[in-house]
Amino acid sequence: MVIPLTPVASPAAADARCADLKRLRVPGAQHQVAACLDDLTTAGTVASGHTDPADWQALHAAGTRNPSGVPGLQIDGYFHDTSTFNPTHGWNHDAQFVIRLPERWNGGLVVAGAPGNRRQYANDFTISDYVLARGYAYASTDKGNVDAGFYHDGERPGDAIREWYRRMTEVTVAARATVASHYGRQPRRTYAMGISNGGQLVRWALENHPELYDGGVDSEGTYWPPGNRPNALTYLPVALREYPKYAATGDERAHAAMLRAGFAPGSEFLWDFNYRILWDGTQRRYREEVDPGFDGDLDAGIPYCQSGTPNCDADYDYHNRPKSVHDAVRRASHSGRIGKPLITVQGTLDTLLPIKVHGDAYADAVREQGRGALHRYYRIEGASHLDSEYDMFPDRMRPLLPCMRTALEALERWTADHGRQPPGSATIPRPTSGDVVNTCAIS
Repeated sequence: MVIPLTPVASPAAADARCADLKRLRVPGAQHQVAACLDDLTTAGTVASGHTDPADWQALHAAGTRNPSGVPGLQIDGYFHDTSTFNPTHGWNHDAQFVIRLPERWNGGLVVAGAPGNRRQYANDFTISDYVLARGYAYASTDKGNVDAGFYHDGERPGDAIREWYRRMTEVTVAARATVASHYGRQPRRTYAMGISNGGQLVRWALENHPELYDGGVDSEGTYWPPGNRPNALTYLPVALREYPKYAATGDERAHAAMLRAGFAPGSEFLWDFNYRILWDGTQRRYREEVDPGFDGDLDAGIPYCQSGTPNCDADYDYHNRPKSVHDAVRRASHSGRIGKPLITVQGTLDTLLPIKVHGDAYADAVREQGRGALHRYYRIEGASHLDSEYDMFPDRMRPLLPCMRTALEALERWTADHGRQPPGSATIPRPTSGDVVNTCAIS
């Protein structure tokens, strides 16, 4: 739990940036608290209580170096919402946001949504620190429902995910207005950035509200295709059913079933971690979000049930579920019809969102919509979904985070006046030397 929020500027910092503290208002915010801080990065906000390290646990490799020393204003608050999943600051109120306004502003704004079902500070170490040091204002949303029970939000299947998209739009509009009020002019560039479910928001934002953004960086975003096509709910049941057989005996048929479902050859060494930590909860909760009728009155099924158990998610068959289930997924789906430049990075060893089902398939959808010229797709060899996995197997992997940061730099050049297009989409080989934790070349 983050400590109560109070202004934390040293006396010497009581300058022009603090003078705006009481006047500044976030349009549409039901509640807000502003603070004048000597350092908006996690190097300062952890101690002051203006972030929560638990929100960004496991999203970066242990050796990641981050900038620090960015003074400015931070505004925390929430928009109107009826759900109460987010307990941060003792508010017990969803639709929480954070906006950061650096003293030295480069004229830009970066907007993000939380990955997974984390809270508004989840991108602080991975995105906020980096963009603040480059001079950007920054805003992030908790997406309107958080934590393991997010699927309880909404009135019908798919509503919780649909709210994510609305909250991304809401915080973007509010942040742009707040930036304009504080600095006296509209942002020159607005970028969307996100990881995993946050990358999912970037795709949807550029498809549905390109007028709000100049471009986006999508890092390993979740892809929900319309119709009866492969998605997370088609391969996760296979993993829950077949991996235990493969782990126990090396069953070749189980192994082949995993590969057919979409898992990458060569990712087998990551399967045990994902089985123990990620696959089961992800399957049950997202299935409950779009198909609560599958397990009757159960709340997100039976953890780690064996195939053959009644109402077991290991036996879930998305393709043969009722039309209403596919309609719920369609409401949350992506079209690929982006309206602004988008750079996607994803690891070839991603074992939560296999690249074949997510990154590759979304790149195909963008091309099918005739928008390929607006998209660059970099498949990062050796990266998986959580950069903490790199720390387990540093001799076989690389982190994805430095590639996402390099992608932002490429997007800046692409969208600048008389911009320079980034290199063509490609698979980026895993380097055998150098600082892979903090550097990534996508040329």
